[in-house]
Amino acid sequence: MYQQRVKPVLDFIFAFLGLLLFLPIFSMVYVLLKIANNGNAFFFQDRPGKNGKTFKIIKFKTMNDAKDSEGKLLSDEKRLTKIGAFVRKTSLDEIPQLLNVLKGDMSLIGPRPLLTQYLHLYNDFQNRRHEVKPGITGWAQVNGRNAISWDKKFELDVWYVDHCSFLVDVKILFRTLLKVVKKEGINAANAATIEPFNGE
Repeated sequence: MYQQRVKPVLDFIFAFLGLLLFLPIFSMVYVLLKIANNGNAFFFQDRPGKNGKTFKIIKFKTMNDAKDSEGKLLSDEKRLTKIGAFVRKTSLDEIPQLLNVLKGDMSLIGPRPLLTQYLHLYNDFQNRRHEVKPGITGWAQVNGRNAISWDKKFELDVWYVDHCSFLVDVKILFRTLLKVVKKEGINAANAATIEPFNGE
């Protein structure tokens, strides 16, 4: 009942209110990133949603497109701009995903949508994360985010699939706010982003 009927309505209402609330910040970050990235403030990428159906996720672009002498993109650490690092640390890069929630591609709370290139690597257990809509934040995010292993991340994602409820979502929401304030678990150890998933 909650997941099928109540949650989609709450997602739409709070995503709409969130966009209105964050509009001044959204506009400011947009301008700063547009300057820092030489004209490109948004990042679009295909991600798997519920039942593996692909959609385009929208985020603020925190890394530029700097390349080496051979035309290859530099490492994530070298392409992460100063304003981009701040936006990522404060989780402001997630704000545009409220548009994904309004479109129905995502939920406010659910397993984070990973890369489409991982789809063929999942085992049956790991693939269960796609039984619900992906979220802007989720159970794995409030229990380590990028600082935990892939095995732990999948375990937490599937736990959420099996225990999704209004009370669990409220708990995740409040813990997310605490994580953002404390700036915990944003980066993996010794890296700007988590290591790629290579399967079992």
